[in-house]
Amino acid sequence: MNLRLQFDTTAIDWNQVVEILKKVDMAYYTGEIHQMAFTNSHSVVFVSDDENLVGFGRAISDGAYQAVIYDVAVLPSHQGKGIGKMIVQALVKNIPHCNVILYASPGKEVFYEKENFRRMKTGMALFLDAKRMQENGFTE
Repeated sequence: MNLRLQFDTTAIDWNQVVEILKKVDMAYYTGEIHQMAFTNSHSVVFVSDDENLVGFGRAISDGAYQAVIYDVAVLPSHQGKGIGKMIVQALVKNIPHCNVILYASPGKEVFYEKENFRRMKTGMALFLDAKRMQENGFTE
């Protein structure tokens, strides 16, 4: 593997972002919507193997004491090789002095626990499609 990390949105193929999200069974929108979301985020990380995008993630933050991580995704063919860990660690490093929250896809919680995230007892969410989120195991 010849991995390269990128910390901005320059020259990202947003259609590849959509395809990776589809392959890992995460929520996806149009490339333009993802471009807007990543561009407006506090921190972004894109990982390429040679010239092929294989993973990414983003963080939203007030830059003072609160942050949230979203859209951490790695191509199935590249999972288990430390790329997700690299993404999460790079995002956390870019939001120092912040409490960081996220919600993991059901079954992926252990991955984040290995990075010192802890399950919350009082987390609440207001989703646009609450029924779908319940059916997918995100909410009670």
